[in-house]
Amino acid sequence: MALVTYNKLIEVFEQILTDTGFTKTEAELCAKIFADSTADGYLSHGVNRFEVFINTITDGYVQLGVEPERELALGSFERWNGKLGAGPLNADFSMKRAIELAKESGIGCVALRNGSHWMRGGTYGWQAAEAGCIALCFTNTMPNMPSWGAKEANTGNNPLIVAVPQEEGHIVLDMSLSQFSYGKMQQLEMDGKDLPFTGGYTAEGELTTNPKAILDSKRLLPTGYWKGSGLSILVDLLVTLLSSGKSTAKIGEMEAEYGLSQVFICFDAKQMNSDNRHKELVDEIINHVTSVAPVKEGGTIEYPGSQTRKRREQNMKDGIQINDEVWNTLLARI
Repeated sequence: MALVTYNKLIEVFEQILTDTGFTKTEAELCAKIFADSTADGYLSHGVNRFEVFINTITDGYVQLGVEPERELALGSFERWNGKLGAGPLNADFSMKRAIELAKESGIGCVALRNGSHWMRGGTYGWQAAEAGCIALCFTNTMPNMPSWGAKEANTGNNPLIVAVPQEEGHIVLDMSLSQFSYGKMQQLEMDGKDLPFTGGYTAEGELTTNPKAILDSKRLLPTGYWKGSGLSILVDLLVTLLSSGKSTAKIGEMEAEYGLSQVFICFDAKQMNSDNRHKELVDEIINHVTSVAPVKEGGTIEYPGSQTRKRREQNMKDGIQINDEVWNTLLARI
């Protein structure tokens, strides 16, 4: 495993992005998004996904030199056309606009059509929390997960993000609607590890913890079984209707995953409660959750975002371990 500093990772990402055609400002933002995801421990949607991201541009599925265009404005709701621009850039723009709307009127919602893969969805939850906003955002995907009871992939593992700002460290849930995301399974396969819990089916229809078997069968297990399946369908309905964009069904008719539909919703926490009241309510819940005895002796009770902060602190201090093949592939582009 290569041991890489955060600054070196930024430097390599920026160089490759600039060489690919990004402006300096775009390259800096995209490099930070990928480096932050990697430092937070989400290599599957950070450094491990970077080569795929670059290929979507060189293959012509993602466009450079375009900017989102507003198509509809209804008070605190806006609809934008992403024009197939780079997913992280479009998502960052959309969340910023949702934050602006929330600061103006308490709530802001931006729906984006013709987007692209936003990489780690949690990025935009952290972005909103840093701005003092409670946030929800979600996206659809290509059909890559069977609905409950189906043999073939007919729904997406449509990611869902919920964020709450907290002075001691933000609370951010970032989850796909499959038990494990494709990126996580690919990372475990690369590391030669099994899933900690069953995550899908073999080609023969048997539940398994083998990531390669699930990747080959494309029969992921929905989070919460039928509940995750139902939520996936509703997320697809919400993003498609609000953005007037492509559904998972339509994305599945194309030769690659692009033209996604996404929604970004923000509430300005300061307008919902005073700072003291916000802290009081958050502390009440988090203290209640973390005060119980853990199952394992010496263990800790975590909540969404707490382990992410620990991984980031450790990786910023000691460096980030990156698969040699992945790192060498990136270096070969420079």
